[in-house]
Amino acid sequence: MTSLRDAAMTSKAWPFEEARRLLKRAEAQSKDHVLFETGYGPSGLPHIGTFGEVARTTMIRRALNVISDVPTRLVCFSDDLDGMRKVPENVPSPPALREHLQKPLTDVPDPFGTHESFGAHNNARLRRFLDTFGFEYEFISATEFYRSGRFDDVLRRAAERYDDLMAIMLKSLRDERRQTYSIFLPIHPETGRVLYVPMTHVDGRDGTVTFDDEDGREWTLPVTGGNVKLQWKPDFGARWAALGVDFEMYGKDHAANTPIYDGICRTLGGRPPEHFTYELFLDEGGHKISKSSGNGLSIDEWLTYAATESLSYFMYQKPKTAKRMHFDVIPKAVDEYHQQLRAYPGQDEAKRAANPVFHIHSGDVPQSDMVVPFSMLLNLASVAGAESKDALWGFIRRYAPSASPEANPQLDRAAAGAVRYYNDFVAPAKVFRLPSDPERAALTELRDRLRDWDGPVDDEALQGVVYEVGRERFDPMRDWFRALYQVLLGADQGPRFGGFIALYGVTETADLIDRALAGELVGNSATV
Repeated sequence: MTSLRDAAMTSKAWPFEEARRLLKRAEAQSKDHVLFETGYGPSGLPHIGTFGEVARTTMIRRALNVISDVPTRLVCFSDDLDGMRKVPENVPSPPALREHLQKPLTDVPDPFGTHESFGAHNNARLRRFLDTFGFEYEFISATEFYRSGRFDDVLRRAAERYDDLMAIMLKSLRDERRQTYSIFLPIHPETGRVLYVPMTHVDGRDGTVTFDDEDGREWTLPVTGGNVKLQWKPDFGARWAALGVDFEMYGKDHAANTPIYDGICRTLGGRPPEHFTYELFLDEGGHKISKSSGNGLSIDEWLTYAATESLSYFMYQKPKTAKRMHFDVIPKAVDEYHQQLRAYPGQDEAKRAANPVFHIHSGDVPQSDMVVPFSMLLNLASVAGAESKDALWGFIRRYAPSASPEANPQLDRAAAGAVRYYNDFVAPAKVFRLPSDPERAALTELRDRLRDWDGPVDDEALQGVVYEVGRERFDPMRDWFRALYQVLLGADQGPRFGGFIALYGVTETADLIDRALAGELVGNSATV
């Protein structure tokens, strides 16, 4: 029998493919552990991209733990020594922060009054965010990294090899930027501001930089001890060299900088990590999601309608393919996630290794208690006019008598999410129509057969009735199902209709058809 480790060594699942690359690297370097890193800019709230980056990195880390006994670590690095370039609008008393512009975020007072600095406040939010989702990580503050001396060896090396590092950077800059660019950003000894000024001299032997400030005064500072920080691109590669990072993933928008990051790392004596470049998320209009513009979905918005696991499932799917991340992807993600949960127990090790839920749950895969799909709950909410999950449970208990909120917590949460999702997105867009004459005849027959139904309230049996009625009148059959959805549910797509009848009720569905034939549903259209 094939073991899970054996199956993982040949699996085409992308976390295992990345894990095998890392295993080769670890074996070649004889390292005692493999270090993963994710970076974070603490100037704003953690967002859905932050979740995706850490979740995907964690999936690869767990995959490596399956195929190897080499210990692993995950470092979350916060670039909190970066200067505050603009005053955020979503904080108390924004004008009070203006005097602190360009100071490191960890030197800016916390406008919320809860932490020793604005950077510490934002770092706490990041850590709370990561802890909420159960990620295992070590947190590193750039401020502590620079000021404690942990970065000093690499910074001294950067001064020694300044010309080589500058040559890498200058090739990527416009002519006007080259005139004033330096990889070092000194922190002014008096004002505490991060300065974007050219260096007049860099002494590699002494490890110092000399520059003129904005008032024309000359200063000489050591590059160690937090007196300077590196520009963000050099900082990227320098961190890799200083920490010995083995793996870091980032979005496609960073891909063009990969040779720069790698070159900086090599010049500073490090070996560049393995990279994984993922495609960017798009909003409803196909535009890149940006935390500054606020388009696309937020973490809180997703979790309003569905559980974290469905978001992890969405993140797992085809990370190198651009995907729309809008509200309409949620129902599909929920139902597909639970389909994979149901399939998992009956799969062999090879199929389990390729199943997304293995990577979401690190092999400790729970059972699905979703006896009703999320999409079906949406349709049920629609026809029942449900305003709370309790209204849906009346139908669910009749369909599955042994189900309950206590015994089916996944279903209970999904029912609450479905009601919210229906009221926020489905109800405003519903458009019912009257049936055509052939459709009216088919619906009348279906209603009559449901009125006379004395068989089991079974999905398959009822689906057979729906199919028999339509087969006599429609070619192709999809025209019949489209008519059912548009006339009875006010939508262009819908559930497997036999399952819907079983859930909603045979008599109730017959009554719904009567209402549609009488034109009563058309009055509920969002556009009417």
